[in-house]
Amino acid sequence: MILLELFKKNRICTHDRVKIDSDFSYCPDCGELIENKWFITRCACCGVKLKATKKNGEVVPESHYCKNCGGKEYKVERLEKINFINIDYAVLVKDIVKPAVSSKVQTWIDLKTSNYTPELLTQFL
Repeated sequence: MILLELFKKNRICTHDRVKIDSDFSYCPDCGELIENKWFITRCACCGVKLKATKKNGEVVPESHYCKNCGGKEYKVERLEKINFINIDYAVLVKDIVKPAVSSKVQTWIDLKTSNYTPELLTQFL
């Protein structure tokens, strides 16, 4: 039992349980804020949609050439919203959103010169 827990902690979360219908969502497994991004690939020569897939973290077309013109170059386009026409060609990329604020501010109060009694303060991030 303990051995299985060690393997689970070293595993990288793939965010499989994040809902795909929302733009931003928290992962129920790891608690990270996830942004759903939809991408399609098009032929650079004729502009025909090519079925996209994700290999090694990069969005690429499934076939190595365009079946319309035979071109090997392609363009990757990001879709703002997915629709039923593009769903067969699109691929979903789940990115972790990093917080914009990375520094913290602390305030110190000199108890000798003020009559303030220290209390717990709320922290805003």
